[in-house]
Amino acid sequence: MFNVSATLNVSRLAANPSLCLPHLSVTSFDKIPIPFQIPNHENAVIKGIVLDKDNCFAKDHDDKVWKDYEDTWKKLQKTYPKEHILIVSNSAGTNDDIDHQQAATLEVNTGVTVLRHPTKKPGCFNEILEYFKTQGITKPSEIIVVGDRLFTDMLMANMMGAWGLWISEGVEESQKLFPRLERGLFNKLVTQRSDNPFVPPTPTE
Repeated sequence: MFNVSATLNVSRLAANPSLCLPHLSVTSFDKIPIPFQIPNHENAVIKGIVLDKDNCFAKDHDDKVWKDYEDTWKKLQKTYPKEHILIVSNSAGTNDDIDHQQAATLEVNTGVTVLRHPTKKPGCFNEILEYFKTQGITKPSEIIVVGDRLFTDMLMANMMGAWGLWISEGVEESQKLFPRLERGLFNKLVTQRSDNPFVPPTPTE
């Protein structure tokens, strides 16, 4: 479905393109560092994890952990309390998800809470922050957003003052228009302009 939130918020990139850049990236979910560590920010303490679903830990349009990532998923759940892991999808848990049936199925299959949010990413970060406050995580800089999209997941991470980990390929590298545009912009910003993303304050600052 059409993502009004992304359309409105992507205009921020005209003034500051680096808002869509991640703080770190890996090609696929099975390569994420657990526990999470931020390069050049050794004092950063990650307590809350936001996970995208499609082409991040699951194949597009599937509601379970991709088979090659099951060991990584188990390690993630052993390292962090399940209440500190939150799935935030632009399909499951949104108003497109009738009666939130997809979200409920995903929760059964993963054992992790799926955020219910009427506003899609990147505009739903206040709901994310409110959820983590109920878990005792009060600083955005204690949260990392893991996802495969620069214009939604990474933009949201920077807008909320959290860390962003980009899954650059995922289960399979998407050939859809916007993911291809995002990869092209990333390469241009990093190789030609050497832009750096907004760096949220670490808990010690």
